[in-house]
Order: sequence, then structure tokens, then C-alpha cells
Amino acid sequence: MGHKRSLDNANNNVDGDQECSTNPIDQQPSAKKMKTSKKMNGSIQLEDTIEDVSVKKEENEENVEIVPRTRRDMIQLPYDQKLKFVSIIAQPMAGKKLAKKLFKLMRKASKQSRKEQLRIGLKEVQLRIRKGERGIIVFAGDVTPIEIMCHLPGICESKDLPYIYVPFRTDISSAIGVRRPALMVLIKTHSEYQDLYDECETKIRELMLEFLKTI
Repeated sequence: MGHKRSLDNANNNVDGDQECSTNPIDQQPSAKKMKTSKKMNGSIQLEDTIEDVSVKKEENEENVEIVPRTRRDMIQLPYDQKLKFVSIIAQPMAGKKLAKKLFKLMRKASKQSRKEQLRIGLKEVQLRIRKGERGIIVFAGDVTPIEIMCHLPGICESKDLPYIYVPFRTDISSAIGVRRPALMVLIKTHSEYQDLYDECETKIRELMLEFLKTI
């Protein structure tokens, strides 16, 4: 009897140990499952983080405004970006296509004879206008202070001279082949580039007429 009771107690203890050891295992996921779950959660968090960073980067790129600091920056800046830095009085402003034609015209005039076909800078242009010389006048739109040249458009209108603005002084200087930024240039007519000259003049007068209607 005693031996039987001891066997029964031993069996009960074994059963109890099995129940105790079985229940915690059933309640907790396996080590493999936990590792996989953790890895999946980690990848999801990482993907979310990468997506958030890329979105913020795109938003920052859209909000960043390129500010030209050197002559090279000014020349390489896209035309539509250049228009953000021009003076409020720079009207009428040449569009991108007209500006390209004007720069081409300047290069042709400079190649023909820079000294004879071009009048460069504020003093020389004013002097030549007073002496009665005629031509297309191109002003830089980033001149400061504007008081030094704000009277010239009125003089051009009174003398029936076509005038137009381009964004930067460096645009003019690079087109005519000089290193020093040019506030303005007067382009005289010549048979070697007469067709291009006439095309530019016609378009400039159209823009001048549209601008004067808004005043």
C-alpha cells in the first residue's frame, strides 16, 4: 500500500510538472516566431522611416531657392529663375526665346566690330543717344540702385528707340564678350545681321506697345 501511494504521488507530481511546463509554452510564441515578428516589425519601421525622409527631402528641395553668388552662377541659372532677381521697373522684359535672339544678335555685332557696332555701358549709351545714334537698346534688369538708369526708358520712348530688358548684367557681358558686367548696350544695325536685327526690333516694339498700354 505504501509503495502504491508513493507511486501515485510520483505520477501526480510528474503530471503536475508537465502541466506547469506545457502551459507557459502554449501561451508564448516560439523563439523563431518572435524573431521573425521582430524582423518584420523592424523592416516596416525602416521602410516608413525611409519614406518619411524621402518625402521631407522632396519638400525641402521644392522650398530651396537658388541664390546666385558668382558670375558663373548667374550665367548658369535657368532663365525663369533669373526673373526672380530683377528690378520692379524692368519692363518690358524679354522672354526666353527673344532673349536668345538678342544674345545672338549681340554676338554677331561684337564679331563684326565691337567698337563700331556696339555702345556699352551707361555713359557711352547716354552719350550716343544724345548725339542721335540709333539702334536696339538692351537694359539689364538687375541694376542697383535703379535711380542711375530709370530715366533712360523715357528718353528712348521720346526718341522712338526700341528698348528691352534682359535679367542680368552678366547676360549682356557674356554675349558681347567682355568680362565686366554691362548695365546696357546699344546694338547698331548692319547688313551682315539685318534680318535678325529686324526680327528682334519688331518683337521689341510689340512688347513695348503692350507695356505702355498697362501704364
